[in-house]
Amino acid sequence: MNEIKHDKSITEFNYLQLLSRQYPTAQSAASEIINLQAILNLPKGSEHFMSDLHGEYEAFIHILSNASGSIREKVDMLFSSTLSENERAVLATLIYYPEEKLAEILETVSDIKEWYTQTLNHLIEICHLVSSKYTRSKVRKSLPVEYSYIIDELLNTDFTLHNKKEYYDNIISTIISIGRAEDFIIDMCELIKRLIVDRLHIVGDIFDRGPRADIVMECLLNHHSVDIQWGNHDALWMGAASGSRVCIATVLANSVLYNNLEVVETGYGISLRPLAMFANDIYAQTDTECFKTRTPNDASTYKPKDIALGARMHKAISVILFKLEGQAIMRNPDFKMDERLLLNKIDYDKGTINIAGKVYRLRDCDFPTIDINNPYMLNGEENELMEQLRLSFMRSEKLQAHIRFLFSKGNLYKCYNGNLLIHGCVPMNKDGSFMEFDINGQKLKGKAFLDYAEKIAYKGFYGKPNSKEKLLGEDFLWFLWCGKNSPLFGRERITTLERRLIDDKSTWVEAKNAYYELTKEKAYCEKILEEFGLGGRRSHIINGHIPVKSKDGENPIKGGGKLIVIDGGFCRAYQSTTGIAGYTLIYNSYVMRLSSHEPFCGVENAIRNNTDILSASVVFERLESRIKISETDNGVLIQKNIDELKKLLNAYKVGAIMERS
Repeated sequence: MNEIKHDKSITEFNYLQLLSRQYPTAQSAASEIINLQAILNLPKGSEHFMSDLHGEYEAFIHILSNASGSIREKVDMLFSSTLSENERAVLATLIYYPEEKLAEILETVSDIKEWYTQTLNHLIEICHLVSSKYTRSKVRKSLPVEYSYIIDELLNTDFTLHNKKEYYDNIISTIISIGRAEDFIIDMCELIKRLIVDRLHIVGDIFDRGPRADIVMECLLNHHSVDIQWGNHDALWMGAASGSRVCIATVLANSVLYNNLEVVETGYGISLRPLAMFANDIYAQTDTECFKTRTPNDASTYKPKDIALGARMHKAISVILFKLEGQAIMRNPDFKMDERLLLNKIDYDKGTINIAGKVYRLRDCDFPTIDINNPYMLNGEENELMEQLRLSFMRSEKLQAHIRFLFSKGNLYKCYNGNLLIHGCVPMNKDGSFMEFDINGQKLKGKAFLDYAEKIAYKGFYGKPNSKEKLLGEDFLWFLWCGKNSPLFGRERITTLERRLIDDKSTWVEAKNAYYELTKEKAYCEKILEEFGLGGRRSHIINGHIPVKSKDGENPIKGGGKLIVIDGGFCRAYQSTTGIAGYTLIYNSYVMRLSSHEPFCGVENAIRNNTDILSASVVFERLESRIKISETDNGVLIQKNIDELKKLLNAYKVGAIMERS
């Protein structure tokens, strides 16, 4: 025991020696303690939660820019008595889209110098408000390099004093007179948007359905502070970028079905010409009625030959997908998905399929590439096609960069400031116990299973090429997408084949994991939070994944306020079901506020008419006292630094470590 204590003291002394290089004197250590202690007493920064973006980049960028209404709230707070409703709307739009709105405004303003002066004053006042919860040091780090000194002066000048007022006014007039007002306004708007939110959380599903997930990813890559909890659609694209053929086939089947090829071809530069040629060659004479793609409401731009080609491409990649899914299931008996092996249960002569002992008639049974004796084997042309597509996904530099970012900034779940952020669910049995999974010889459940699953997923992308661990990782990313009770899928089964080929909708049912029913009760939410080392009045589970049917009266706040679901239909494809265009959550030092959004009418309309996304906000939890940084996760780390610095200060005082001049 004495030896252990001795080793510990040596380690601690060595650490303090290293720390002394950064703080070489007692004075420098004391100054940092004072600085950090002051930071602990500042209010917690605002957190912004979004989920299920599904490539809807215009709505995403707008809500990101307006911080779910927080910027307009600040504009109204400061100027409700001095600016009209329309003037405040114009000012808010300018902050959201500074370059575009500036160009429009300057065409109509008669006295440009006066407008510049007023606008700069308004922006500085807003910036002063949103920066007030941060240290000057943190604000300085956020300032645009070109104007950092000027903005710092403007934000920290007491212009109520006569001599300072002249100094302040002179800075503004100089900015205008030397022709830098436009650049300065743009930088001020960007600074406000950066400071209004301290941390952005994306609770899964960036990809699929909507037009340009790649644009969303570029925005996230450039965000100052973001974390991502993977959704099942994200895991699918992560698998595709890893080279998983079953994930690639699924990505393409989804993209073709929803006529969402722009993200594949334009966004990531992946040519679908090989798929189109293969489909035209093999499926030109087959029935493709079951595989018609979903065209927008205004389908007048789609020519009949394009619609026919889309159906052939969808049928071609779907058949390949059914085969590759079967191969993945047979390679991984631990997935326990044998009931999804359906191609060998088709009677091709009768045109029927046997599912769980019941026979159903198929809408289509014309599959020229399926070998009845070996239905899950790709033929030579299919193999060649999938190799071409695999190489295209692997060689897309932009896609690879985006997926590396998802791995570096993403996780299956995140515990942050007392909240559990997870896209799908923590799989549970009906009796309320955590569901056990047997993966690669290990029996795991709850948090332990999610931690292990995340490690396997990483190996799918970063594992040694052609190794067993990489193949398992690739297959596991597909399992996360649609596997039985996967934490990101949260259902018993995926019924893609049934939806395409069987009219009986009873076969389409994808039963949800018991988690979704159990978490309507507070006790089970608290049990889950406890599993992750969380608890207390301020702890919540924050989910996406299952769209809240707001139009049917469904409440996104469940489990006695312990669980919040923020998937409300960001994706246009879901808005007819939900009745709204998504939920977002703001958690600042005072409240947790849930906002429901109406559909976005487009950037052009927002700029021209100053139209915001109409939102209805509900404060569902008001805190009894303002949360300070000392009560946050970051505060715990700061306090740890303070404790170490105090030890260093004491070491200086007793002479255990010598000060350096």
